[in-house]
Formats: sequence, structure tokens, C-alpha cells
Amino acid sequence: MKNTLTLAALIVTCLTFSQVKIEGVVKDSIGNPLELANVIAINQTTNKLDSYGITNDQGRYKLSLEKNTNYNIQVSYIGMKTTDEAISTKEADITKDFTLANDNSLDEVELIYEMPVTIKGDTLVYNADSFNTGTERKLEDVLKNLPGVEINDDGQIEVEGKVVSKVMVEGKDFFDGDSKLATKNIPANAVDKVQVLKNYAEVGQLSGVQNNQDNIALNIKLKEGKESFWFGTVTAGGGFSDDNGLYLAQPKLFYYSPKYSVNVIGDINNIGELAFSRRDYFNFSGGFRQPSQSSGTNINLGDNGLGFLALQNNNAKQINARFGAANFSYSPTDKLDIGGFGIYTGNKILLQENNDRVYTDANRGIPDERTESQTTQRSDLGMLKLNATYKPNANNQLDYEILGRMSQETQEQNVFSTVVGDISEYEETNPFSINQSLNYYYTLNETNIFAFEATHVIKDEDPFYNAILANDPFNNGDDPNDPYDDTAEELGMDRGQFAYDLSQNKRVKSNQLDAKLDYWNVLNAKSNINFTLGTIYSNQKFNSEIFQTLDDGSIFNNNPADYNPLNDTNYTFTDLYLGVHYRLKAGIFTFTPGLSAHAYSMKNDQFGFNYTDNFFRVLPDFNARIQLKKSEQIVFDYRMQTQFTDVNQLAEGLVLNSYDSFFTGNQELESSLAHNLSLNYFSFNMFNYTNVFARVNYTKNIDNIRTVSRFQEGSVIRVSDPFNSNFSDETFTAFGRFQRSFGKFRASVNANFNYSKFNQFIATSQNPNELIRSVNENYNQTYRAELRTNFKEAPNFEVGYRYGIQDIDQGSSRTKAYTSAPTIEFDALIWKSFTLRSEYAYTNVSREVGGSNSFDFWDASLAYRKDADAKWEFELKATNLLNTQSQTQVNAGGLSVSTNEYFIQPRFLTFRVIYNL
Repeated sequence: MKNTLTLAALIVTCLTFSQVKIEGVVKDSIGNPLELANVIAINQTTNKLDSYGITNDQGRYKLSLEKNTNYNIQVSYIGMKTTDEAISTKEADITKDFTLANDNSLDEVELIYEMPVTIKGDTLVYNADSFNTGTERKLEDVLKNLPGVEINDDGQIEVEGKVVSKVMVEGKDFFDGDSKLATKNIPANAVDKVQVLKNYAEVGQLSGVQNNQDNIALNIKLKEGKESFWFGTVTAGGGFSDDNGLYLAQPKLFYYSPKYSVNVIGDINNIGELAFSRRDYFNFSGGFRQPSQSSGTNINLGDNGLGFLALQNNNAKQINARFGAANFSYSPTDKLDIGGFGIYTGNKILLQENNDRVYTDANRGIPDERTESQTTQRSDLGMLKLNATYKPNANNQLDYEILGRMSQETQEQNVFSTVVGDISEYEETNPFSINQSLNYYYTLNETNIFAFEATHVIKDEDPFYNAILANDPFNNGDDPNDPYDDTAEELGMDRGQFAYDLSQNKRVKSNQLDAKLDYWNVLNAKSNINFTLGTIYSNQKFNSEIFQTLDDGSIFNNNPADYNPLNDTNYTFTDLYLGVHYRLKAGIFTFTPGLSAHAYSMKNDQFGFNYTDNFFRVLPDFNARIQLKKSEQIVFDYRMQTQFTDVNQLAEGLVLNSYDSFFTGNQELESSLAHNLSLNYFSFNMFNYTNVFARVNYTKNIDNIRTVSRFQEGSVIRVSDPFNSNFSDETFTAFGRFQRSFGKFRASVNANFNYSKFNQFIATSQNPNELIRSVNENYNQTYRAELRTNFKEAPNFEVGYRYGIQDIDQGSSRTKAYTSAPTIEFDALIWKSFTLRSEYAYTNVSREVGGSNSFDFWDASLAYRKDADAKWEFELKATNLLNTQSQTQVNAGGLSVSTNEYFIQPRFLTFRVIYNL
């Protein structure tokens, strides 16, 4: 890897010295500099576009050209005559100014090439073919070539450091609420233009009264001929691994016309290519937004799903995936748009892990633990959405959406613990939810605008959990010969049988309404005032029951005094609030101060006792924006939030979370208060393609809900209960990225720092009423550097290096871990027919105490396509060529630090046939 980086540096140096720079100023006829004028250089010998540029606010441009070459330089600007001048490059750099005259006629110099990048107001337009090298297959490959556009680690699209909120194709939503489905499935050869829509407003009527600077959408323009018939790809293939046979089938079909569109995506394979993971499913918003998300109240309905083990980088020991999705839009008239989608994903996954866990305070009787686990997960997840927008005129808009989710999931896990022994766990759930949204926007006149937004959510969750623990009293933390050790009795278990067979039924029903009415009064061209009247109503019903199955099959259901397994809870929360915000533009500044007054009410009924908490609170917020240039701004934001918990934390009966963790809630939990501050800087310079993004966030939580863990003597089995802590918790994060293009090279450097301080509380069996507080401080640092090329007729590469430091201070113990990860990617178009790709990544994880682990991955593929317009393509693809068996990761929790060995799929070799419609 060291030699590779050195070679890359030498190539950059050599190519840099072989370039000649031409720069100057573009002005109008009276000498004023022209910002955003287009300058292109066309090679007279090859008749190809070799370089391009856009002038900055001073009218300056800069091009890098080959030495001893003849060029035609074309300069264009909207509303002015295009000029064309021949230039010959010699050894020295060239300074050349241009003056453009007003265009009073239709005669102008014909532009042979489209500009790679054009700017039209708040819209940035990339011409995809200007950046494509011929090896692109998906939209993701196209976007990676574009300056200022990134695909982050979560698969989301970022533009100038901001996450893209919506992806459209020909102006129609593409699976609203997710961008990965677009980047992973839309074929690259269908993409003509990528339009970046800055300051994007979902509702045009509100564009002038809201701050939309952080809202960015993408609109994909299709190539001519792709707008009115089916296009896409159908892939089929098979292969072999060291263990079994392999198969895959992946149809991806698209149809677009002015009135309607249809997208169909399918995927079935056993090679671990997850088109839509479980994590993607639960992160998929479907485009829904909570009306109260900026009101200062933070409440969610919790998650009562299974404790699914997470995949690492969508990797596991074995993955069988099924996926199907369809998206449509239809415009029967100019006033009505109808759309929707359906998604199904079904996976069977086998995971194998070894985990070495060191607890926070081993000196107080909590032993270190090693676990070895085999887990089988089965999930069938589905969602269906329908939406309609009716706009009878420019002053009225009515939106309605409904989204339903259904799932069926199971997880079977066999665990060996050096402390507890053999454990068999089984989990099952069949939840469903229905989200509805109704929005109406009305413009009375130029100065009075009204908006009503409401969402309604219904959720029904029914997780079942079962754990069978071998009856080893010394491993289970329960010594029958010790009269003071009554773990089994405390937890309601009969210890006179061969094994503890514990089960739990749980049911949580949630019903939440979130609605608000907004009124904007436009005072003048630079200011407006906004009044908001809103409410949140939430009701949750909770029930759980723990029982034990004896050897003879009978049910043992004890009701000990301290931990009642019968757990019926009814929790109601209401928030009635009134908010006011004033927005003022003053030169480059935009100020938006505001506050909201809230009347809160919480009450819950359980065990025949009713607890009520009513209070009033005023929450201020403030937003300031400094627009230094069109693509350079500083944003400061402060918000005070009241944070509320859900019914899972309030239900006082015993809940079984896992074989070693029980939980009992606290009926009298109160809300916490959070101060959130953020400072952001964005800059995208089209003159030299420099992209700079920096972000700093600080949060302080007061009266935060913390959990005290009561460990059994000599065991990892614990009972946890929450309470409002008198000690504040704090988090601080800082992130910065600098990206710069040098001709065909793009370099980027970024740094990320995370600091968190939170209070952890432990009580041992020796004195369960004495809480031992430890202040946990985590320092995480990550540094990355990347260099990539974008040559048209030469192999391209991307080299990167990531270095991470984890410093975990848990009071009585401290752990430091270091991660070093160089990577290299290579792709080349050979003889215009073969596409060679190769990716290699090496990772070394080391700890100050505990040694180091390393693993590496190498993937490669070779594809044959006669030419860019060929219908058939054949690909040979190999994954995990080095047959790496596992990867290692260090994880920090509130109670422990663990080193996790995670086993992955073996070497795969597949042959694929792709047909392009």
C-alpha cells in the first residue's frame, strides 16, 4: 500500500508539470466582471473538450491545458454574444481576457459542446457525459464523478455537505423518503443531466417565508428517447463458493412519460447483495415529516421490535435476500398528481460472533465475559404508500398521504457465555403501523399565507421473547447453598428444574396525533412574522407478562412482591403550544428568532395508581444565516428542547430484555431539558472546484433519564431501572471536509471528532441501595484522506486512508483503540469493450492492552460490453478473493467495552449476464 501511494503521488506530480495554465477575466462591454460565465477549451486536433471553467464573482477563470496544443476557447454568458478565439499553448502559462457584447441578434457562435456545469439561479446542472468515463453502470457511479457531490458511508447523497432530501426523475418522486434506491438502481446510461435544486421548497407557496437553504433535491433528466418507453436492465447469474452454489436475478425496469411513470425493481440472491437491508427499511421515512419537529418538543413512540443483531457493512456469514419494489406516479390533469409505492424485503441471515467484554468496574464483582454466538434471522418486511396532491390554482394546495407497514420477524440465537453458560434465545414479532398525513396550504394574498399540517400514527407491536438457560447455579449467579443469594426467587423463577425456560409476551399499542396551524404575515420584502398553534396527543397502552415453562410443560407464573410480571400501563401525553417567529433579511444576514409556549400534561395509570405531571414551559430558538456568496454561507442555530420518554420507560413491571438483562420502569419519570447549539460553514467555489464544509454541534442534557444497573454478585445478570439524573450529560462533535479538484484529480481530506460525557450508575448485590456513579468520557477521532482521478481515456483510481482513535474513559478503567485502514479502487475501460474493476481494503485494529487484529478484503470484476449502446453485457465478478473469514471491531457501551470478532461470507465467484432494454 505504501508503494501504491508513492506511485500515485508521482503520477500526480508528472501530470501537473505537463500542464499549461490559461487564466484571465471575462467582462462585459463597459468593463464589469461577469460572474458565472462559461469558458471551454476544445482541442483542435481531436475536436474534444479538454477543459472548462466558470468565472467567479470577480470574473476570473482558470483552465489547465496540454502543452504544445492548439485550442479553440469559447466564452458564453446568458444574454450576450458568445466569443470564440484560437490559442496555441507553449511552455509558459497564458493570460487572456475576454470582453462580451450584448446579444442583439440571433447570430452567435455555435457551441460544439455542452458545458459540463451550468448554473441557473438556485439550480446547478451537471452534464453527466462530461464526467463519465465509460465504466459507470449505476447512478451512484455517475454522482461520484461530479464535483461537490458525495455518497456518504450510509449511502446517502450529499451536496456541498448537505444531505439530499429528495430524488426525482423527470420531476417525479422516486420512492420518496430514500435516495439509496435511486443511486443503486437507476442505470447510468439513461442519465443525461443531474439537476441540483438548492433552497428546495416542497410547497412553492412557502418558499418566500421559510429558510430552505439546507433543503436540497436532485432531479435526474433522462437522455432523449428514455422518456416514453421502458428502459433498464435485467441481470441473471450464478456461481460457486467454498460452501454452496450461488444464484442471483435482478430486474430493474423504468418507464417515464409526461403523464405517468412506473418503476419496478426486483432482486433475489444468496450472495449477500442486500438491495434493501432491514436497517434501510426502518430508516425509510416514506417522505413523512412531523409537523412539530421544530416546535421544541421531542417525543417518539419508542421501538418495541426485536433485539436484532446488526449487520456490519451489510455483511454476515450467510445472507439470502429477496426484494421487490414498485413506484408509480400519475397526473390525470394539470391540477392533480397521484403516486405511491410498494416495497417488500425478505432476508434469511446467519451470523456468527465472538465477543470479549470487559465491564466498567470489575473490582466490584462484575466478571469479564466472553460469548460465542450463532444467530439465524428471518424477516419479511413490507410497506405500501399512496399519496395525492391537488392544486386547483396557485393559491391552494391539498396533500394527502397514507403509509402502512407490516412485518414478520424471528431471531434464533445460541450463545455460550463464560459466565452464564449455554443459552438458547428465540424472538418473534408481527407488528404493523399506519401513518396518515393531511396538509392544506392557502395563500389569501401576497401578504397573508396559511398552512395546516397534521399526521396521525397508529402502531401495534407484539414482541415475544424466550430464553433457556442451563441450570448451572455458579454460572447463573444463583447459588442454592447460599441463603443470601436469592436471584431466582427475586426474578420469579423456580430453580428446582433442569433449566430456566423463561418467556415474555409484550404488547404495545400507540396512537399519536401531531397537528399545527401556521399563519405568515409578509411585512415587507425583507421580513415576515409567523404564528403557530399546534398540539401533540399521544396515547400508549402497554402490557407484558413473564412466565416460566417447567420440565413437565406446565406454566409457572410467580408474582413476587418486588417485581410484578403483570404489567398493564396506560400512558397519555398532550402538548398544546403557541409559537411565534420573526424572519428578517438585512444584507447578507438572515435572522430568525422565535419562541414557543407549551402547556404539557403527562399521566399514566398502572397497578391502580394514577400519576400526573402538568407544567408550563417557554422554549426559545434562534437561527442566523450569513450568505457570504451565492455558494458560501455560515449558519448558527440554537434550540431549547423538552424531551419526553415513552411508555416502555414508565411501565414498572419487570421486562425481560435479554438473558442477562431485566428492566423495570419508573412511573414518576419526568421530562429532561436539552440545549442544542450548532455552527455550520458551507462553501463551494465553482472557479476552482473547492468544496469546504465544517460543522460543530454541542448538546447539554439536564435532568436526563439515566439507568442504574443492579448486578447480581459474581454475575453479569442485572436488573436496570431509569431515573432522572441530577448530573448533566454533554456531547460535542466537530466535522470538517476540504475537497479540491486539480484538472482530472480530486483530493479530499476530512476530520471528525466526537466527545461525550455521561453519567453511569451501578449498584451491586452487597448494597443495592447505594449507587456507584462513574463519569464516562468517550473521545473518538477519525481522519481521512482520498485522491481520485477522472480520466476519459485512461485507467482511473481512488486511494484513501482512514485513521481512527477511540479513547474510552470509564472512570475506573480506560481503553484506547486505534484503527488504520488504507484502501484503493481501480477501474479501466480496455479496448472500449472490457471494464475492469478492483477494490482492496486493509484494516488493522489495535488496543493499548490486548494486542491487534487485522483483516483485508479484495473484490474484482471483469465485464464485456461490445460498446456503450450494446444490449448484452457479460460480467465475471469475485468477492472476498482473499477468503477473509472475519473482521474485528471495538465497541464502547455504557457498562462495558467489547472486542467483537464478526464472521463473514467466504470467497464468491459469479458469472452474470446483463440485458439492457
